[in-house]
Amino acid sequence: MTIQDIQSGTDRGVPATIARAGLTIASWPYGLAIRHRNRSYDRGSRDVAQAGVPVICIGNLTTGGTGKTPIVCHLAKWLREKNIRVSIVSRGYRSNESGTNDEAMELADRLPDVPHVQNVDRVEAARIAVEELETEVILMDDGFQHRRLHRDLDIVVIDAMCPFGYGSLLPRGLLREPISGLARASAVIITRTDHADEASLQRIESTIATYANASVPVLRTQHAASHLLTYPDQITALETIANKRVVALSAIGNPKAFEDTLRACGATVTDQLRFPDHHDYARETVQKIQDFARSQGSTFDQFLCTHKDLVKLKCDRIGGKPLSSLQIDMQFVSDPTKLYELVSQCVQLSR
Repeated sequence: MTIQDIQSGTDRGVPATIARAGLTIASWPYGLAIRHRNRSYDRGSRDVAQAGVPVICIGNLTTGGTGKTPIVCHLAKWLREKNIRVSIVSRGYRSNESGTNDEAMELADRLPDVPHVQNVDRVEAARIAVEELETEVILMDDGFQHRRLHRDLDIVVIDAMCPFGYGSLLPRGLLREPISGLARASAVIITRTDHADEASLQRIESTIATYANASVPVLRTQHAASHLLTYPDQITALETIANKRVVALSAIGNPKAFEDTLRACGATVTDQLRFPDHHDYARETVQKIQDFARSQGSTFDQFLCTHKDLVKLKCDRIGGKPLSSLQIDMQFVSDPTKLYELVSQCVQLSR
């Protein structure tokens, strides 16, 4: 029995039912606190800091991996192509001694010309980006609930595989705030739509329409594998993993989506090694992976991980087995014109 089995209701046994009741009670004070906080900002009774440049927030309603990073990368590249100086600002959850975390390392790898300022105080991070880095536009990663910094656009990301956090606030479900928070959204992006059927997607869009402003664009996207990356910078075509026996290695919020993508690329996933999101791959963990590889012998051909894992592992083999990451990019299924128009209008504020 896992916490996900309890939260999702998959486990209907007596212990799980009792645990759900306890989590429901625990969610009540959290719900009261978050609603009070949101009302305070809605009424203007809490101070909101201005960055002095346009701020575009890419956030979500739930915990876990909704697929924000490919969207942040896409928008950052789009802005850089227009010669706009853009910086990313984030909290830096579970940063290491150097002050960076796995998401910062991945973004630095994918966006070498885009500064990333991590600070628990995102107002201070924005100040650094503007005053010291001469930033013209800030992308605030995972900041939808961080309302102390004014934003000009709020882009909310919803994962089609688990769109509304099992319908309950933390810790009973995965919602950071009530779904009614969508009323603050400037745009909504539904990710991994290729992992859901049309009926499910229409239900998600119907729920969004219930809470979001009628003028808010709702876009469908999917995460598409582009190539393999072997540390440090060797690029390999996806076709090389077709019919290969692989072990999926990940420490991300949604490992199932990653494993499904590997299968869609033609790989045979013989096993999965899943670690908690943002796991740091300490020496003990690497030793366990090495021991696993040696114990399995010739039953699989290689390890495949995500880019977020590769930037922490920093190697091309573990336990004698090759290691590569599957590179994922965002693709629009819907026409993105309205989103680009919103971003363009926002950027005009800095020109």
